[in-house]
Amino acid sequence: MLTVKQVITGSLEENCYIIHNGKSALIVDPGADKEKIEHAITQENVKPLAILLTHCHLDHIGAVTEIRSTYEIPVYVSTKEQEWLGNPLHNGSADMDMYGISPIIVEPAEYEFDLKMYDFDGMKFRVVETPGHSIGSVSFIFDDFAIVGDALFKGSIGRTDLYTGDKETLLHSITTELFTLPDELIVYPGHREASTIGHEKTTNPFFV
Repeated sequence: MLTVKQVITGSLEENCYIIHNGKSALIVDPGADKEKIEHAITQENVKPLAILLTHCHLDHIGAVTEIRSTYEIPVYVSTKEQEWLGNPLHNGSADMDMYGISPIIVEPAEYEFDLKMYDFDGMKFRVVETPGHSIGSVSFIFDDFAIVGDALFKGSIGRTDLYTGDKETLLHSITTELFTLPDELIVYPGHREASTIGHEKTTNPFFV
């Protein structure tokens, strides 16, 4: 059984997740507040192996450079958003001074996701494309839970008015890639609290 530790980061209250098996860990979407993330890793007493990005909006990548350097670990990202890491216009950080956020430029990720099963020290998950919030959004499907970024929220869906966003594409992604998963599967989103596939299928106003 894997542990999922939520760390809420930054002024946009983004969910960074530390997924671990008691010894090794994966860091998903380190958005800001590197000290909070590092403190959580220390508390869990685990060794990070990689950074996984669901997508490359500013609030999900703000601490990538520091976390990557601290733990000397690689970054994984969608091929479709690799370029966004170094492009403030595409990652949304170009005009965020009002939120105290400077333009974010991150060095290219070491790896681009294949749509396949990954296994990090026994932590196994499948990568699926869930575009619509952004063109390269992906979700990570584990045995007991899914990390879905900003695709699906409890009672809502991700916004689709940003660069490459598209509502119909997002609804299709959720219906075909997420709602086909078991009803009892826990869903960990990029913001807000967790839910389950079954709860969203039967109560989410975008689908009922």
